[in-house]
Amino acid sequence: MPKSPAEIERGVKHLRRADPVLREVIRRAGPFTLKLRHDRFHALVVSILSQQISGKAALAIRKKLEERVGPDGMTPQGITSLSPEDLRAVGLSKQKASYILDLADRVHTGTLPLSRLARLSDDAVIDALVEVKGIGVWTAHMFLIFSLGRLDVMPHGDYGVRSAIQKLYGLNDLPDRATCHRIAEPWRPYASIAAWYCWRSLEL
Repeated sequence: MPKSPAEIERGVKHLRRADPVLREVIRRAGPFTLKLRHDRFHALVVSILSQQISGKAALAIRKKLEERVGPDGMTPQGITSLSPEDLRAVGLSKQKASYILDLADRVHTGTLPLSRLARLSDDAVIDALVEVKGIGVWTAHMFLIFSLGRLDVMPHGDYGVRSAIQKLYGLNDLPDRATCHRIAEPWRPYASIAAWYCWRSLEL
């Protein structure tokens, strides 16, 4: 994350103090090692094509798309040069092809200035991103955490985080938004770090 190691360390210490359940996860999982996705456009394209399919299927489509756009990489210009049929040929649904073309067009024309999003508040970033077809609050939350490195994002709609909270806190059902935020209250202002440890807890 684009924060100092000292701030990350403060965040982890805060979580250890504030939440005994998370303290044990941190002990078992070890250091916080999230790496930022610096290519913001690429990250959003991958988020869209990954929706509602397995990680393996998403990776296969991503590789085919990267081959299709060629050596210049997955750029807005490269995507806008493709037709919906080109995108369908690499495995994208008709709907996702329209989403990715809409994103590429907005970035290419400057309607969605990705380079300036880092200057905006979390809420303003979400508002800007959800204007794009196929981008909802979940994708915006992932962008805030993994591309902009925001430290206090609670991705209440993420199945992995919800599943981890259910298991870690002994809930009978997957938590709803209100329950997620209630449990996350002690995590503030480091909810993103806590969410990362929730994901890690599923791998332990």
